[in-house]
Amino acid sequence: MDDVSGLKSGSATGRRDLPVLGAAPPERADAARNRRRVLDAAARLHAEHGVAGLNMDDVAAAAGVGKGTVYRRFVDKSGLAGALLDDRGRQLHERLLYGPPPLGPGAPGEERLVAFVAAYIEHSVRSLDLVLLSETGTPGGRLAKPVYGFWRLHVEVLLRDAGAPDPRTRAEALLAVLSAEQLQQWTQRDGRTVEELSTTLGHLARSMAT
Repeated sequence: MDDVSGLKSGSATGRRDLPVLGAAPPERADAARNRRRVLDAAARLHAEHGVAGLNMDDVAAAAGVGKGTVYRRFVDKSGLAGALLDDRGRQLHERLLYGPPPLGPGAPGEERLVAFVAAYIEHSVRSLDLVLLSETGTPGGRLAKPVYGFWRLHVEVLLRDAGAPDPRTRAEALLAVLSAEQLQQWTQRDGRTVEELSTTLGHLARSMAT
């Protein structure tokens, strides 16, 4: 996503624990204001028209900035979708890193993993059209998003804490199941609910943690 620039890990106990989103590079005040205006305009258009409303030229007009400003910062429609998702996902990041257990620190790795699966499904389905665009708008988009590295490392650490073998491969396999295309198939075509998926995929996560 647009302003996630790096990953690091750490914990209060000094051992390698959960990943933390790195700080974004500092921006000039005018650049930060323009970025905020573009994202606010994109959010309004998305609320009114869905993904179809994220036409780059229309976003620029609604934000009152030049088209070049939008294209230089977000490149294309999928990049803009990713930035909107990053904006919306910061609350989830905070809950993962600092919130109460079992989603936040303080619970066993397996319990945290099940809680993560439920929270991730809810977060993704709430903005599924944006997630789908950010993952499929460009070839390899799902794996290329910087935030994917955050999710993968988070899940990998939880699997390692649970004692699972080959935690990286298992983390990547679990995230593949949670892809936007798969969630779209289940929720929009098969009519499965978020609650049903959270239960079923929570069982899958437990099996992968052993």
